[in-house]
Amino acid sequence: MAAINPYLLFNGTCEEAFLFYKSVFGGEFPYIGKFKDAPAEEGDSPLSEEDANRVMHVCLPIGETTLMGSDSHPKYGDVTFGSNFSISINTESTEEADRIFNGLSAGGRVEMPMNKTFWGAYFGMFQDKFGVNWMVNFDEKEPNK
Repeated sequence: MAAINPYLLFNGTCEEAFLFYKSVFGGEFPYIGKFKDAPAEEGDSPLSEEDANRVMHVCLPIGETTLMGSDSHPKYGDVTFGSNFSISINTESTEEADRIFNGLSAGGRVEMPMNKTFWGAYFGMFQDKFGVNWMVNFDEKEPNK
């Protein structure tokens, strides 16, 4: 069955926030990546050094849950606090990912359709018809969460 984890979004303070959370909960980051680590998309302007060093993804295991987060990407603008979180679902197969994505996104707004990613996952994002943000992920290779 799918695992559900909170995913927090920040406007450039993600690394600071997660270092703080790590100081409270302990543990280690299995993965922390910056926007400069991602391949550039065709037609995108180069990122400033500050934006390139924003966190693209970080995760911190806390018990049976993984707290995940990232900074907003400058291409999409800042996030509004109060709506700066998503529920992230990690599935056990692409079929389960598609079933959950298609079911929960019905009547909502798809932001990123399910697709293979450069980080080795099958991933998609949407806002459901009630305004809740969701991410669906299936790690096709050994996960970095």
